[in-house]
Amino acid sequence: MKQLMIGNAAVARGLYEAGCGVVSSYPGTPSTEITEEAAKYDEIYCEWAPNEKVALEVAFGAAVAGKRSFCGMKHVGLNVAADPLFTISYTGINAGMIIGVADDAGMHSSQNEQDSRHYAIAAKVPMLEPSDSAEALEFTKVAYELSEKYDTPVFMKMCTRVAHSQSLVETSERTELPLKEYNKDIAKYVMMPGNAKRRHPVVEQRTRDLIAYAETTPLNRVEMGDTKIGIITSSTSYQYVKEVFGDNASVLKLGMINPLPEKLILDFAEKVDKLVIIEELDDIIESHCKKLGLEVTGKDVFPLEDEFSQNLVAEKLGVPVKTGLALDENIPVRPPVMCAGCPHRGMFYTLSKNKCTVMGDIGCYTLGAVAPLSAIDVTACMGASISSIHGFNKARGAESEGKTVAVIGDSTFMHSGMTGLANIAYNQSNSTVVILDNSITGMTGHQQNPTTGYNIKGDPAGKINLEALCKAMGFERVRIVDPYDLEACDKAVKEELAAEAPSVIISRRPCALLKYVEVKPALKVESDKCKSCKMCMKLGCPAISIKENKARIDATLCVGCGVCKQLCKFDAITE
Repeated sequence: MKQLMIGNAAVARGLYEAGCGVVSSYPGTPSTEITEEAAKYDEIYCEWAPNEKVALEVAFGAAVAGKRSFCGMKHVGLNVAADPLFTISYTGINAGMIIGVADDAGMHSSQNEQDSRHYAIAAKVPMLEPSDSAEALEFTKVAYELSEKYDTPVFMKMCTRVAHSQSLVETSERTELPLKEYNKDIAKYVMMPGNAKRRHPVVEQRTRDLIAYAETTPLNRVEMGDTKIGIITSSTSYQYVKEVFGDNASVLKLGMINPLPEKLILDFAEKVDKLVIIEELDDIIESHCKKLGLEVTGKDVFPLEDEFSQNLVAEKLGVPVKTGLALDENIPVRPPVMCAGCPHRGMFYTLSKNKCTVMGDIGCYTLGAVAPLSAIDVTACMGASISSIHGFNKARGAESEGKTVAVIGDSTFMHSGMTGLANIAYNQSNSTVVILDNSITGMTGHQQNPTTGYNIKGDPAGKINLEALCKAMGFERVRIVDPYDLEACDKAVKEELAAEAPSVIISRRPCALLKYVEVKPALKVESDKCKSCKMCMKLGCPAISIKENKARIDATLCVGCGVCKQLCKFDAITE
């Protein structure tokens, strides 16, 4: 049956059709929907793991046990999973194993723009790279075949455009596979130095075998057209090339991006007058071609950063650019902002008011850095806020201890915040950590996590008690506040910063967008009482604006949280 699917759903369908039995992932845009879609198939056990390292190890365990497995993550999540990755490459697998990674060229929802192909090369793991949904489905099934034939995990590399754009796929029935036999093999699976030393040559021979496979596989295909220009490309760049050139160029489309073929590329290069490499982000294909002694046009013309487009490809290669329709007037830029009623807003207002130095973390609460709150000083990666505040306070001592806090979400805390908190408890810095507990993984679209009490399907699951956990880790000062209560927030922050001991504040209120959260009637402004002091505007709430020099509240956005009401000294904001 043919149907439209986004690329991520097509990967999930491929997992289903290929007989995958276990999926463990951590949500991260643009990869999240793969696991969410896979969870809709009852034949596949799916879970959200606390982080990507755990997810990869779960998938590895399932593959060794004899069941085809998958784990998914975004590009920065692969950094977290890198430790087991490099060793699993040595051990190999039993049943097939796929590692899904989605890159985010253009940084639509990411803190950096790294190219995951480097990991495939460094770990010596094959990587497939589909260019549309149909290939996403088909390549997933091929990936399992390669995994089992060559005894290796296999990368499936997506990108934002392929992951989230729709194209036609043709579905088929699921292939049910028996559980493969597990045989104890210490030399293969126990990577102490003596065994690892013997496994490394196996990995190198596997790479040579995969290069030979890359020369003839239909995953890599030549589309001959006009031979004045020959383009080697992959992924979404292939789509841009075809839209710009059609048959007016010859194309070598690479679906297997690691390892890359040699003879196939050399033969293609001989047939064209000019060789051009078009690839987003780093010069992986280009460097490979140059090692083969080829003269190419690549990053001397195309940028190393940001997403490509049809117009960019056309412009850089001197082809007439297709113009589209544009609005007559410039549309005002809409800055990113926390939602109306966001439970994090009250805490960030408190931290800003108290002129705190705030070590931030990765989540929707990172928007606390945006004006007018401007409440975050530093954000690096998942869990870094807690580790960073410890280092910051160790460096600056009493000068910073009384005015510096770390903020981290509940899901991010479970992901990689616990070890940083253990470091504070163990090495005793006088640091205050605020866990922004909105009872969900908010940034990636409301996925469950170990603190919510529900699993990926919404069924009851193990629930970790944050306050009990913090106390068990050695924190005597642990308190809970409601971020809608500004007075309580201010009191908690002042007292914990003044205390000469490590402390944790749990700012707890569910995300305002959760379905079970009851929305209160919208507040309103009594214009005759409004003095236009603009105190309410300091919250940065999208429901509040100034019109005709008076505050106004948009009733379609307001959830009646009452935080702005607490700031109005003239009682102009009423229920």
